[in-house]
Amino acid sequence: MVNYALACVKKTIHALSNCFSIADDPDILLKQLSVKIVKMKNQITMVLSLLKQGADPAQILVKLGLRKALLDCKSVLDVGCGTSLALRQLGISHCIGIEGYRPAFEEAKQQNAQDEIICGDIRNLANYFKPDQFDACIAMDVIEHLPKEDGLKLMRDMELIAKRKVVFFTPNGFLPQRQSDDSDLQAHFSGWEPEEMKRHGYDVFGMLGPKNLRGEYHALKRHPAFFWGLVSIMKQMIWVHGQPTKAAAILCIKTLAKS
Repeated sequence: MVNYALACVKKTIHALSNCFSIADDPDILLKQLSVKIVKMKNQITMVLSLLKQGADPAQILVKLGLRKALLDCKSVLDVGCGTSLALRQLGISHCIGIEGYRPAFEEAKQQNAQDEIICGDIRNLANYFKPDQFDACIAMDVIEHLPKEDGLKLMRDMELIAKRKVVFFTPNGFLPQRQSDDSDLQAHFSGWEPEEMKRHGYDVFGMLGPKNLRGEYHALKRHPAFFWGLVSIMKQMIWVHGQPTKAAAILCIKTLAKS
């Protein structure tokens, strides 16, 4: 009976080690499971905090996807950062932002959204940053605001400046969007398809639920928003994450060869 129980324990440990891609040694297993539990706790804490702030649950999934992409990155450049606190919320050790819209730049400085923020033209990143200066570069809801050629140049520049990862979050395909005033830089000038991003070497994941549920600024088109928000997040989790062509938006992640 004792031998049978020991054999069951060993099988359980071996199964867990396969699930978590870790060693068979029980002590190592426990240590690594403890680390994973702490990470899960931190993840849950972040989600609860964002929900209390009134964040769209589907947008929270985007931040969790970004968090996973940046796990091995300590220094991150946020291109077109606006007033986003995403990198702060993710606990990035050293976060730098560059923003071209002066009012957003000033507000981000007041909020201490980044460790350092630069007001500059994102179409010319090489004028501000050196090759391999950051572990990662991200551009969240940015590349679609540039004409295609400028967007491709931005992609090349970010891949030069980053050492490990480059991340884009953008609508799936062209989404018409107007700017609210003459200088807020919110109009869309290009669309980016999942297959196109894959050809550029990116892993692509569907985000924000089905494409037909969202419009300008990723806002839900149907009401009540609470109900359709739940529909969006459920379909995001069980369907469109792995079917980016059906999604409202795409999260594109490239691991650079030089890392």
